[in-house]
Amino acid sequence: MRAVFLALAFMVFAWPAFSAVELVMFNSTTCEWCEVWEEEVGVVYGKTAVGQNFPVHRVDIFDDRPANLKHLRGIRFTPTFVLLKDGVEAGRITGYPGESFFWGLLEKMVEELDTPVGACNNKKLVTANATPTLANKENVKC
Repeated sequence: MRAVFLALAFMVFAWPAFSAVELVMFNSTTCEWCEVWEEEVGVVYGKTAVGQNFPVHRVDIFDDRPANLKHLRGIRFTPTFVLLKDGVEAGRITGYPGESFFWGLLEKMVEELDTPVGACNNKKLVTANATPTLANKENVKC
C-alpha cells in the first residue's frame, strides 16, 4: 500500500515535468532527403538530450495518418518535421536544409516550447562539428 501511495504522490508532484512533447517526422521510402537526414542526424538524434526528451516518431506520408495526427494540415513534402506539445503543433521544419540548419531550427523551436531540455532550464542545444551537445546559457551552473 505504501508503494502505491508513493507512486501516486510521485506522479502528482512530477506531472508538470512530464509534458508530452515529440518530434514527428513525415517521411517516405522514396525520399532521398529523408535518407540523408537519417544518415546525418537520425543516427545521433536519440542520443542527444533533445532526442531523449522529445523522441522522433516517423510517419510515412503515404500511409493512413494516425488519429492523433489527423489535425495536422499542409504536409505535402518530405521530410517534414512537426514538433508537438500535448498534441498541438509547436513548430515545423519543411524539408531538410542540412545538419547544421536542422539543429539550429530545432533549437529555436525547443526554446519556444517553454519546456526545459534535460534537468536544467538554462541549457540550450549547441552543435559543434556536427555533434549536438548541451551548453549552459550565460555559463549558469545547474
